[in-house]
Amino acid sequence: MSPRSARDRRTTAACAPWVRTRLRTAPGTAWALGLLVLLTAFLAAAFPRAVDRYENEGLRRDIAAADPGLSVLELSTPQPDLQVSQPLREEAVRAASLASVHRTVLSGLPDVLRPDTAQSSYGFRTVTPIPAEEGWLPRPYGIDPQLTYATLSALPDHATLRAGAWPTAHGTVTARTPQVEGAVTEETAKALRIRVGSTVSVPTQGGTPLTVRITGIVAPERPEATYWSAQPLLRTPSLVAKPKDIDPRYYWIAAVLLPPDAAPALLATAAQPEAFWRIAPDASPLTATDVPALRSSIASLEGGPRLVDMRAVAGANAALKTDLDTILARYDTLREAIGPVVTVAAVGIGAVAAVVLLMTIGLMAGRRRGELALLRARGGSLRGIGGRLLAETVVTTLPAAALGLLIAVLTIGDARLRPSVTGALAVAAFVCVALPLRTALPHRRPQPHGARDDLMSARPSRRRTVAELTALVLAVGAVVALRRRGTGSGDGDLLVSAAPVLVGLIAALVLVRLLPVPLRLAQRSVARRRGAVGFLSLARAGRTSAGGALPLLALLLALTTTAFGGSVLAGIADARNEAAVRAIGADARISGPGSSVPLPDRLVREVRGAGGVREVAAVGIEYDVMLPFDGTGNQQTKNATLVAVDPATYARLARSTGLGAFPADRLEASGSAARKAPSQDRVLPVIASPSVARRLGDRPHDFSTAAGNFSARVAGVVTRTPAVSVSDFLIVDAASLSRPRTTTLLVTGGSLDAKALRTAAHRTGKDVTVRLRTEERETFVDTPVQRGAGEIYAAAIVAGAGYALLAVLLSLLQTAPERTALLARLRTMGLTSRQGRRLLGFEAMPQALLAAVGGLLVGWATTALLAPGIDLVGLALSTGSQAAAPDTVPLRTDPWSLALPALGVVALTAAVAAVQAWWAGRRGPITELRSGDPR
Repeated sequence: MSPRSARDRRTTAACAPWVRTRLRTAPGTAWALGLLVLLTAFLAAAFPRAVDRYENEGLRRDIAAADPGLSVLELSTPQPDLQVSQPLREEAVRAASLASVHRTVLSGLPDVLRPDTAQSSYGFRTVTPIPAEEGWLPRPYGIDPQLTYATLSALPDHATLRAGAWPTAHGTVTARTPQVEGAVTEETAKALRIRVGSTVSVPTQGGTPLTVRITGIVAPERPEATYWSAQPLLRTPSLVAKPKDIDPRYYWIAAVLLPPDAAPALLATAAQPEAFWRIAPDASPLTATDVPALRSSIASLEGGPRLVDMRAVAGANAALKTDLDTILARYDTLREAIGPVVTVAAVGIGAVAAVVLLMTIGLMAGRRRGELALLRARGGSLRGIGGRLLAETVVTTLPAAALGLLIAVLTIGDARLRPSVTGALAVAAFVCVALPLRTALPHRRPQPHGARDDLMSARPSRRRTVAELTALVLAVGAVVALRRRGTGSGDGDLLVSAAPVLVGLIAALVLVRLLPVPLRLAQRSVARRRGAVGFLSLARAGRTSAGGALPLLALLLALTTTAFGGSVLAGIADARNEAAVRAIGADARISGPGSSVPLPDRLVREVRGAGGVREVAAVGIEYDVMLPFDGTGNQQTKNATLVAVDPATYARLARSTGLGAFPADRLEASGSAARKAPSQDRVLPVIASPSVARRLGDRPHDFSTAAGNFSARVAGVVTRTPAVSVSDFLIVDAASLSRPRTTTLLVTGGSLDAKALRTAAHRTGKDVTVRLRTEERETFVDTPVQRGAGEIYAAAIVAGAGYALLAVLLSLLQTAPERTALLARLRTMGLTSRQGRRLLGFEAMPQALLAAVGGLLVGWATTALLAPGIDLVGLALSTGSQAAAPDTVPLRTDPWSLALPALGVVALTAAVAAVQAWWAGRRGPITELRSGDPR
């Protein structure tokens, strides 16, 4: 080894490691960067997990809450062929054979379709109901009740014996067995007057009837579960109308449960018996990613290769039917409607976070400009400097991103890990690449000391102009695509989702180009004034770096995202309020069964005296009022709903609810008709729906109703009315009718006493119901997908506001040392503390006001531009919403979401400037003005 190489090794060993030295020298900067990376990585990892969680919960809820008759998979096969020997036919339907097929079918299901074995069942049943001729059975219209007979597996595990004993098969039951035992549920026994020991005779093909003796009455343990509700007739009898009767006549239909080994006895009947296997799906392990595989598996089971496998086990004529694919289709429709709207929020927050990270990186690069210039002057290479910067960034960033990922995983469960890891790694990679490049690349060439890059004197380069025009074209294309295609197309177009971000980007670029104009005008106006504070503050504001578009972009994107998120939440709230008002018609609705039973005057007086009641509109509603022929030769009858009201009260209600406002005098009779007593000779003015108005035309028509006979002419048209949600209605003055009656009370008030209203209603009758608008509103929020999407938008608003405030702090911190030094110099020239605060405040205000006003305008413009392409009906209303709910939910501007963040930016800027001026005054000018300080 040469003496020189040994000396170099000793020198290298004596040098302190670069990364450790940097972290010890500036621990605050490292901690601040790590904290920002942790927060951003947490958001990037939490977003896909939150989406996964609410989509998974929505899928499981949709399947679990659906009617078991829709979600269950039922495999059925006809009775064994008659060409098969009778012993083999009987053996094929016994419990052991059916249980063997059941186990094979469950084991052969696709992995994605997991069965709920506890709620699955199998058995043998009659398809065609069999009339029962026993004289003791009830016959409401003289028609014999019809019974179906079925064996059901594991009956004692799903029911409780209330009376008698469990039915059993004595000996070996065959098709010639003359008597078997059976059981019925409590509801069936009560409706058909069945007791323990009752017998029912079942006709057979051989002529000798089969006697079924009832030995037990059972009560289902979980009547709503799939075991009982997949075929509700097993637990609950039903009154069925006889088909093809002009006047409907009803008869009972019910089920009798036989022991499993009694199935061969049903082979003797002519009721087309069949074997069945009901498979209840277990939704608990399903995730949203399983939906495509689940739909494919269902299609294969219904008519594909897996059905062939099932037929090899259950029989050549076996068939599987289910409506689970319909449930999945509704779920996909809702998810496709909500997903793109949520993606808009994610792209907006992601863009804001990226800009704030770039601002932080720019601040760190500016603080180290002198250090790196010295390294370059002493021979340091860009590769070496970049490598060391990368090493110190990785040491800080990767642990912070990993911690953010860990917090997201621990906070939000039931989600995939890969998207979260990808999001956190993307944040870490962005910082690790951007910081070394942003810090080292400006030192490719020597930088002259003291070079100015003023906003007032800067001239945009051709490259910047081309980039801005490209961004403008993209923004216009995104807005046009969103307005034409909307977010409900399901294409997942990232350009469409980035439309608010692109609008904010264009606005920031335009505002940066326009900012010098008002600054020059303001500077000229104060140049001739005696005070120096205004001139200095505007001059300082004009000397802001021409790269100041980044802070302004961050603020505008954050304010735009916050305003857009607030507008989405406001649109959802408005839609639910409107749907609740349409469903109730007022703040409360009191009515009898079917809104057709008259209410006593005593109830009206008690409701008017209840707490919080402002006004009560007494309404008489009569459905199925026959309309006259339309005069065009169309002899088809049409019915409408008659609404009898007090004109003044009801007009105020319609105006306050926004449902078909009309002048009260439109319903008041005029001339000689007003002086006549209620009679058919009067021609009454009526307010009609558009369809009824077209039917009636301009001529008067006669009406025959329970409230009286009258003649009426259309005096006005409204599309909706508070009393009813139907589309065909007539509104008439109740005082003009000969037999008016009140069937519904529409109550308005600020804070209604619901308990007093329900007490008054229950005193009138048990069937009188009270429905509140506030309670009705809650029914529209019933899916995890809607709740999860709403929570994501609320989080987007909070995150956007937080990043906006952080952008303000970063932009002020970037020039804080220079402003502090300037203030110290001016104080040596006689500047007072009050003037110093004003100077710093006036200097920071131009950009703050520009960001606030620009945020207001851009937020409003973004909402106005994108509103035609965004429909919030999937977010606001569930698929089970009433028909009174609005068909579309447009996006609207929320003033609070626009104003509050903008005012917060101005207030924070003023507060930071005041604190900085106070702190600089405490330190004194000597500390700031050190010899050789370049500031």
